[in-house]
Amino acid sequence: MSSEDSGAVPPAGVAPHQPLLGYYAAPEARTGFVRNLFNRTAGAYDGINTVLSFGSGAWYRRKVLREGGMRVLDVAVGTGLLAREAARITGRDEDVIGLDLSEGMLAVARRSLRIPLVQARAEVLPLADASMDMLTMGYALRHVADLVGTFAEYRRVLRPDGRVLLLELGRPESRAGYAVAKAWLGGVVPALSRLAGAEARTLMRYYWDTIDGCVPAEEIVRCLTAAGLDGAVCKTELGLFRAYSAVRPA
Repeated sequence: MSSEDSGAVPPAGVAPHQPLLGYYAAPEARTGFVRNLFNRTAGAYDGINTVLSFGSGAWYRRKVLREGGMRVLDVAVGTGLLAREAARITGRDEDVIGLDLSEGMLAVARRSLRIPLVQARAEVLPLADASMDMLTMGYALRHVADLVGTFAEYRRVLRPDGRVLLLELGRPESRAGYAVAKAWLGGVVPALSRLAGAEARTLMRYYWDTIDGCVPAEEIVRCLTAAGLDGAVCKTELGLFRAYSAVRPA
């Protein structure tokens, strides 16, 4: 299934979801909360992710990456799950750069990756204009502050005809699909994550709440277009897994 841009583009300042004030005191505190939460759960993240994705993560990441370019920037690299597959496909570690806000996640990524790793925010990329062939982001779009501003920054660092690929989990549209996702991601996964500590449980509860409150796929596609990217589209599998893609105009 695909959702293509159709309608007026939104202005800058589009957040992926409303502030979740049960987790932090004010909207401006969200970035610090997210950074600290991922820092404290970095060691357990890979195990939690395996449970969350039913063990299908590596297969799915390889599948969507095979159409990519040679020079890859992986934003919100985390522990390196997506970057690891990108490096295998490109065949050269130096052709993949990993970037993350969390120093804890980067520390875990360094244990198994030899790619360059940079600590920075997705909204402010410390890279030169037109320096990357492809930009990826795996399951972290819901943590940025402004969709249009972030996508404009992605466009800046891409070379002409460079491609953006964003993997996400989206709220299923059907009642049955939503019920299953809520039971699994909102109930079972946080409960199992508690075995790795209270912070891991909080992370997975927050993870589901950001999915549940995220703007629709059509809005994200419109934001990609508003940022100056062409051919924005969302492909959905199993009602839950979403792959957004767009291209910087030549």
